Amino acid sequence: MTALTRRPAPARRTQLRNGQSPAHPVMRVIKGLTLLIACALVVMPFVAIVSTSLADNDQITRAGGLVLWPEQSTFDAYTAVFTGGVVSRALGISVFVTTVGTALSLITTAPLAYALSRPTLVGRRLVMMLVLFSLLFTPGMLPTYLAVKQLGLLNSLWALIIPTMVNAFNVIVMHSFFKSLPQELFNSAKIDGASEWQIMIKIVLPLSKAIFAVVGLFYGVGYWNSFFTSLLYLDDSSLWPLQMVVRSYVVGGSQLSPAELGNPEVLPPQPALQMAILVISIIPIVCVYPFLQKHFAKGVLTGAVKG
Repeated sequence: MTALTRRPAPARRTQLRNGQSPAHPVMRVIKGLTLLIACALVVMPFVAIVSTSLADNDQITRAGGLVLWPEQSTFDAYTAVFTGGVVSRALGISVFVTTVGTALSLITTAPLAYALSRPTLVGRRLVMMLVLFSLLFTPGMLPTYLAVKQLGLLNSLWALIIPTMVNAFNVIVMHSFFKSLPQELFNSAKIDGASEWQIMIKIVLPLSKAIFAVVGLFYGVGYWNSFFTSLLYLDDSSLWPLQMVVRSYVVGGSQLSPAELGNPEVLPPQPALQMAILVISIIPIVCVYPFLQKHFAKGVLTGAVKG
Protein backbone atom coordinates (compact mmCIF):
# COMPACT_ATOMS: atom_id res chain seq x y z
CA MET A 1 0.00 0.00 0.00
CA THR A 2 1.11 3.37 -0.87
CA ALA A 3 1.08 5.71 2.07
CA LEU A 4 -1.08 8.75 1.60
CA THR A 5 0.97 11.88 1.48
CA ARG A 6 -0.26 14.67 3.64
CA ARG A 7 -1.15 17.79 1.68
CA PRO A 8 0.72 20.83 2.97
CA ALA A 9 -1.37 23.54 4.61
CA PRO A 10 -2.01 26.55 2.43
CA ALA A 11 0.26 29.47 3.05
CA ARG A 12 -1.21 32.28 5.09
CA ARG A 13 -2.19 35.26 2.98
CA THR A 14 0.00 38.18 3.90
CA GLN A 15 -1.09 40.54 1.12
CA LEU A 16 -4.30 42.20 0.11
CA ARG A 17 -5.70 42.10 -3.41
CA ASN A 18 -4.02 45.39 -4.26
CA GLY A 19 -0.63 43.95 -3.29
CA GLN A 20 -0.32 45.80 0.01
CA SER A 21 0.24 44.14 3.35
CA PRO A 22 -2.67 44.31 5.82
CA ALA A 23 -2.34 46.88 8.56
CA HIS A 24 -1.44 45.84 12.08
CA PRO A 25 -4.48 45.52 14.40
CA VAL A 26 -3.12 48.30 16.60
CA MET A 27 -2.86 50.61 13.60
CA ARG A 28 -6.43 49.72 12.61
CA VAL A 29 -7.64 50.72 16.07
CA ILE A 30 -5.68 53.97 15.93
CA LYS A 31 -7.08 54.81 12.48
CA GLY A 32 -10.61 54.01 13.62
CA LEU A 33 -10.29 56.20 16.70
CA THR A 34 -8.81 59.02 14.64
CA LEU A 35 -11.67 58.80 12.14
CA LEU A 36 -14.21 58.69 14.97
CA ILE A 37 -12.72 61.80 16.61
CA ALA A 38 -12.66 63.64 13.28
CA CYS A 39 -16.32 62.78 12.63
CA ALA A 40 -17.25 63.92 16.15
CA LEU A 41 -15.47 67.25 15.64
CA VAL A 42 -17.46 67.77 12.43
CA VAL A 43 -20.85 66.63 13.77
CA MET A 44 -20.79 68.22 17.23
CA PRO A 45 -21.14 71.85 16.03
CA PHE A 46 -24.27 70.92 14.07
CA VAL A 47 -25.67 69.05 17.08
CA ALA A 48 -24.99 72.08 19.27
CA ILE A 49 -26.70 74.43 16.80
CA VAL A 50 -29.85 72.27 16.60
CA SER A 51 -29.89 71.67 20.37
CA THR A 52 -29.59 75.37 21.17
CA SER A 53 -32.43 76.19 18.80
CA LEU A 54 -34.65 73.70 20.69
CA ALA A 55 -33.59 74.63 24.25
CA ASP A 56 -35.45 76.91 26.63
CA ASN A 57 -34.18 80.11 28.19
CA ASP A 58 -33.12 78.59 31.53
CA GLN A 59 -30.96 75.89 29.98
CA ILE A 60 -29.35 78.32 27.53
CA THR A 61 -28.51 80.65 30.44
CA ARG A 62 -27.01 77.82 32.50
CA ALA A 63 -25.01 76.53 29.51
CA GLY A 64 -23.62 79.96 28.68
CA GLY A 65 -25.34 80.31 25.31
CA LEU A 66 -24.60 76.97 23.61
CA VAL A 67 -26.45 73.76 24.55
CA LEU A 68 -25.12 70.32 23.59
CA TRP A 69 -28.39 68.50 24.32
CA PRO A 70 -31.78 70.05 25.19
CA GLU A 71 -33.42 68.86 28.40
CA GLN A 72 -36.90 69.95 27.29
CA SER A 73 -37.28 70.54 23.57
CA THR A 74 -39.40 73.47 22.46
CA PHE A 75 -40.14 74.75 18.97
CA ASP A 76 -40.90 78.31 20.07
CA ALA A 77 -37.90 79.65 18.13
CA TYR A 78 -39.06 78.08 14.87
CA THR A 79 -42.65 79.17 15.48
CA ALA A 80 -41.47 82.75 16.01
CA VAL A 81 -39.24 82.66 12.94
CA PHE A 82 -42.05 81.45 10.67
CA THR A 83 -44.64 83.87 12.04
CA GLY A 84 -44.23 86.11 9.02
CA GLY A 85 -41.48 88.55 9.88
CA VAL A 86 -38.11 89.35 8.34
CA VAL A 87 -36.87 85.75 8.38
CA SER A 88 -39.89 84.36 6.50
CA ARG A 89 -39.59 87.08 3.88
CA ALA A 90 -35.85 86.50 3.50
CA LEU A 91 -36.41 82.75 3.16
CA GLY A 92 -38.89 83.32 0.32
CA ILE A 93 -36.43 85.65 -1.42
CA SER A 94 -33.61 83.10 -1.12
CA VAL A 95 -35.82 80.34 -2.54
CA PHE A 96 -36.81 82.59 -5.46
CA VAL A 97 -33.24 83.68 -6.22
CA THR A 98 -31.87 80.14 -5.95
CA THR A 99 -34.61 78.53 -8.05
CA VAL A 100 -34.80 81.14 -10.79
CA GLY A 101 -31.05 81.76 -10.81
CA THR A 102 -30.17 78.06 -11.09
CA ALA A 103 -32.71 77.54 -13.88
CA LEU A 104 -31.48 80.55 -15.87
CA SER A 105 -27.85 79.57 -15.31
CA LEU A 106 -28.44 76.07 -16.67
CA ILE A 107 -30.44 77.42 -19.60
CA THR A 108 -27.59 79.76 -20.58
CA THR A 109 -24.61 77.55 -19.68
CA ALA A 110 -25.72 74.39 -21.51
CA PRO A 111 -26.15 75.95 -25.01
CA LEU A 112 -22.87 77.86 -24.65
CA ALA A 113 -20.96 74.75 -23.58
CA TYR A 114 -22.59 72.65 -26.31
CA ALA A 115 -21.79 75.22 -29.00
CA LEU A 116 -18.15 75.40 -27.89
CA SER A 117 -17.90 71.61 -28.05
CA ARG A 118 -18.90 71.51 -31.73
CA PRO A 119 -15.93 71.74 -34.14
CA THR A 120 -18.06 73.43 -36.83
CA LEU A 121 -18.70 76.58 -34.78
CA VAL A 122 -17.09 79.63 -36.37
CA GLY A 123 -14.87 81.48 -33.90
CA ARG A 124 -15.01 78.66 -31.37
CA ARG A 125 -11.40 79.08 -30.27
CA LEU A 126 -11.80 82.82 -29.75
CA VAL A 127 -14.92 82.39 -27.62
CA MET A 128 -13.23 79.63 -25.63
CA MET A 129 -10.26 81.88 -24.99
CA LEU A 130 -12.61 84.58 -23.70
CA VAL A 131 -14.23 82.06 -21.34
CA LEU A 132 -10.82 80.98 -20.04
CA PHE A 133 -9.75 84.62 -19.72
CA SER A 134 -12.78 85.39 -17.58
CA LEU A 135 -11.94 82.38 -15.42
CA LEU A 136 -8.33 83.45 -14.86
CA PHE A 137 -8.89 87.20 -14.65
CA THR A 138 -12.16 88.01 -12.90
CA PRO A 139 -13.50 91.57 -13.06
CA GLY A 140 -12.98 93.70 -10.00
CA MET A 141 -15.63 94.82 -7.56
CA LEU A 142 -15.85 98.41 -8.81
CA PRO A 143 -16.26 97.59 -12.55
CA THR A 144 -18.93 95.02 -11.69
CA TYR A 145 -20.77 97.47 -9.47
CA LEU A 146 -20.68 100.18 -12.15
CA ALA A 147 -21.98 97.71 -14.75
CA VAL A 148 -24.86 96.68 -12.48
CA LYS A 149 -25.62 100.35 -11.80
CA GLN A 150 -25.65 101.25 -15.50
CA LEU A 151 -28.06 98.38 -16.16
CA GLY A 152 -30.43 99.77 -13.51
CA LEU A 153 -30.29 96.62 -11.37
CA LEU A 154 -29.49 98.23 -8.02
CA ASN A 155 -32.04 97.40 -5.30
CA SER A 156 -33.43 94.64 -7.50
CA LEU A 157 -33.40 90.89 -7.01
CA TRP A 158 -32.08 90.53 -10.55
CA ALA A 159 -28.82 92.03 -9.31
CA LEU A 160 -28.34 88.79 -7.37
CA ILE A 161 -28.85 86.63 -10.47
CA ILE A 162 -27.66 88.29 -13.69
CA PRO A 163 -24.04 89.18 -12.71
CA THR A 164 -23.30 85.55 -11.75
CA MET A 165 -25.61 83.79 -14.18
CA VAL A 166 -22.81 82.19 -16.25
CA ASN A 167 -19.79 80.71 -14.51
CA ALA A 168 -16.72 79.97 -16.63
CA PHE A 169 -15.73 76.91 -14.60
CA ASN A 170 -19.15 75.32 -15.07
CA VAL A 171 -19.00 76.11 -18.79
CA ILE A 172 -15.69 74.26 -19.05
CA VAL A 173 -17.01 71.25 -17.11
CA MET A 174 -20.07 70.99 -19.35
CA HIS A 175 -17.95 71.59 -22.46
CA SER A 176 -15.67 68.67 -21.52
CA PHE A 177 -18.67 66.41 -20.94
CA PHE A 178 -20.31 67.27 -24.28
CA LYS A 179 -17.01 66.81 -26.06
CA SER A 180 -16.58 63.32 -24.56
CA LEU A 181 -19.84 62.04 -26.10
CA PRO A 182 -19.36 59.62 -29.03
CA GLN A 183 -19.15 61.40 -32.37
CA GLU A 184 -21.22 58.61 -33.96
CA LEU A 185 -24.32 59.97 -32.18
CA PHE A 186 -23.96 63.33 -33.88
CA ASN A 187 -23.15 61.80 -37.26
CA SER A 188 -26.21 59.52 -37.16
CA ALA A 189 -28.48 62.40 -36.17
CA LYS A 190 -27.14 64.59 -38.97
CA ILE A 191 -27.69 61.81 -41.49
CA ASP A 192 -31.33 61.67 -40.34
CA GLY A 193 -31.61 65.40 -40.98
CA ALA A 194 -31.57 66.68 -37.39
CA SER A 195 -30.43 70.24 -36.74
CA GLU A 196 -28.00 71.24 -34.01
CA TRP A 197 -30.86 72.35 -31.75
CA GLN A 198 -32.65 69.04 -32.23
CA ILE A 199 -29.44 67.11 -31.53
CA MET A 200 -28.86 69.06 -28.33
CA ILE A 201 -32.45 68.81 -27.05
CA LYS A 202 -33.35 65.26 -28.11
CA ILE A 203 -29.99 63.46 -27.86
CA VAL A 204 -27.45 65.37 -25.77
CA LEU A 205 -29.63 66.65 -22.93
CA PRO A 206 -31.19 63.24 -22.08
CA LEU A 207 -27.65 61.86 -21.75
CA SER A 208 -26.51 64.75 -19.55
CA LYS A 209 -28.49 64.21 -16.36
CA ALA A 210 -25.35 63.62 -14.28
CA ILE A 211 -23.54 66.74 -15.43
CA PHE A 212 -26.72 68.82 -15.09
CA ALA A 213 -27.09 67.61 -11.50
CA VAL A 214 -23.50 68.55 -10.69
CA VAL A 215 -23.55 71.97 -12.36
CA GLY A 216 -27.02 72.68 -11.00
CA LEU A 217 -25.75 71.88 -7.49
CA PHE A 218 -22.79 74.22 -7.99
CA TYR A 219 -25.07 77.03 -9.12
CA GLY A 220 -27.70 76.36 -6.46
CA VAL A 221 -25.22 76.36 -3.58
CA GLY A 222 -23.63 79.52 -4.95
CA TYR A 223 -26.94 81.38 -5.14
CA TRP A 224 -28.14 80.12 -1.76
CA ASN A 225 -24.96 80.99 0.14
CA SER A 226 -24.21 84.28 -1.57
CA PHE A 227 -24.48 87.35 0.64
CA PHE A 228 -21.74 89.62 -0.75
CA THR A 229 -23.76 90.55 -3.84
CA SER A 230 -26.68 91.47 -1.56
CA LEU A 231 -24.33 93.58 0.52
CA LEU A 232 -23.16 95.43 -2.59
CA TYR A 233 -26.34 95.90 -4.59
CA LEU A 234 -29.21 95.97 -2.06
CA ASP A 235 -29.75 98.99 0.19
CA ASP A 236 -33.35 98.01 0.98
CA SER A 237 -33.37 95.52 3.87
CA SER A 238 -36.78 94.23 2.76
CA LEU A 239 -35.02 92.63 -0.25
CA TRP A 240 -32.40 90.84 1.82
CA PRO A 241 -32.06 87.08 1.23
CA LEU A 242 -31.66 84.66 4.12
CA GLN A 243 -27.86 84.79 4.16
CA MET A 244 -27.93 88.54 4.77
CA VAL A 245 -30.26 87.93 7.72
CA VAL A 246 -27.81 85.31 9.00
CA ARG A 247 -24.94 87.78 8.63
CA SER A 248 -26.81 90.57 10.38
CA TYR A 249 -28.49 88.71 13.24
CA VAL A 250 -26.23 85.68 13.78
CA VAL A 251 -22.73 86.81 12.80
CA GLY A 252 -23.27 90.50 13.55
CA GLY A 253 -25.10 89.81 16.80
CA SER A 254 -28.06 92.16 16.17
CA GLN A 255 -31.11 91.57 18.33
CA LEU A 256 -34.37 90.43 16.73
CA SER A 257 -37.28 92.53 17.95
CA PRO A 258 -40.87 91.23 18.18
CA ALA A 259 -41.87 93.54 15.30
CA GLU A 260 -39.19 91.99 13.05
CA LEU A 261 -40.54 88.54 13.89
CA GLY A 262 -44.16 89.41 13.15
CA ASN A 263 -45.09 89.94 16.83
CA PRO A 264 -45.16 86.30 18.00
CA GLU A 265 -47.09 85.33 21.13
CA VAL A 266 -43.91 84.07 22.84
CA LEU A 267 -40.51 85.69 22.25
CA PRO A 268 -37.82 82.98 22.55
CA PRO A 269 -34.30 83.79 23.76
CA GLN A 270 -32.01 85.41 21.21
CA PRO A 271 -29.49 82.49 21.04
CA ALA A 272 -32.33 80.08 20.20
CA LEU A 273 -33.60 82.44 17.48
CA GLN A 274 -30.12 82.83 16.01
CA MET A 275 -29.50 79.08 15.94
CA ALA A 276 -32.95 78.47 14.42
CA ILE A 277 -32.14 80.90 11.59
CA LEU A 278 -28.82 79.11 11.08
CA VAL A 279 -30.54 75.71 10.91
CA ILE A 280 -33.05 77.02 8.37
CA SER A 281 -30.19 78.32 6.21
CA ILE A 282 -28.44 74.92 6.27
CA ILE A 283 -31.33 72.46 5.89
CA PRO A 284 -32.31 73.08 2.20
CA ILE A 285 -28.86 72.21 0.85
CA VAL A 286 -28.58 69.23 3.22
CA CYS A 287 -31.95 67.94 1.96
CA VAL A 288 -31.16 68.43 -1.74
CA TYR A 289 -27.65 66.98 -1.75
CA PRO A 290 -28.57 63.29 -1.06
CA PHE A 291 -30.77 63.21 -4.18
CA LEU A 292 -27.89 64.47 -6.33
CA GLN A 293 -25.08 62.53 -4.66
CA LYS A 294 -25.38 59.52 -6.98
CA HIS A 295 -24.79 61.80 -9.98
CA PHE A 296 -22.08 63.92 -8.35
CA ALA A 297 -18.97 61.72 -8.71
CA LYS A 298 -20.02 60.48 -12.14
CA GLY A 299 -20.71 63.98 -13.43
CA VAL A 300 -17.49 65.48 -12.11
CA LEU A 301 -15.28 62.68 -13.41
CA THR A 302 -16.99 62.48 -16.78
CA GLY A 303 -16.93 66.24 -17.21
CA ALA A 304 -13.31 66.57 -16.15
CA VAL A 305 -11.65 63.57 -17.83
CA LYS A 306 -11.91 62.74 -21.50
CA GLY A 307 -11.22 59.17 -22.38
